[in-house]
Amino acid sequence: MGVATLGTRVTGGLGVFGGTFDPIHIAHLAVAEEAAETLGLERVLFVPAGIPPHKPDRVITDREHRLAMIELAIAGNERFTTDRRELDRPGRSYTVDTLEALRHETSAELVLVVSADSFLQLMSWREPRRILELARIAVAPRDGYPAAGPDFLAANLPDLGDRATFLDGPHLHLSASELRARSAAGRSLRYLVPDAVAAYIGDHALYTDHTRTPIS
Repeated sequence: MGVATLGTRVTGGLGVFGGTFDPIHIAHLAVAEEAAETLGLERVLFVPAGIPPHKPDRVITDREHRLAMIELAIAGNERFTTDRRELDRPGRSYTVDTLEALRHETSAELVLVVSADSFLQLMSWREPRRILELARIAVAPRDGYPAAGPDFLAANLPDLGDRATFLDGPHLHLSASELRARSAAGRSLRYLVPDAVAAYIGDHALYTDHTRTPIS
């Protein structure tokens, strides 16, 4: 089966954009906007993870702070909204569980928005086949990582190859870990995160030791 390409539209679809968002930054927002515009999505849900399963040894900022930053970042965009189900769900946050729940709540076609590096790790996720059965995947490029393309699905799940769409952009090299380090060093986050998010980080002294807790 062929691989869906740029321009495949799922008008009225529901985008699902998961991640730690620690903190949310302009690249996250640009990817979500690109997916929504290119694919004709009606809404994009930002779904912050409670306990990211692939980062068991990482310390993470309190969930309510991360959710608050997302809400500040997306304010004013009527297509963007937050979904806190993974923050409230006990245990580790698995994408397949979120998609299963959404499938029972909406008739809209689900589109999972991921970056190229996450897409290339898909086979290590819980129930990757079921993920592709529940949702299409919109893959955004990420500078500094190998290009994600049709060969990956052809080699692993060839019968579901048409469930992926590869976006042309945006090409932004920005990582949350770099932003945390900048903040900890007292450096400016201006133009890297929305102004409201930068102000929130400063007001709450985030990314200092007392605001970071181990996840388990």
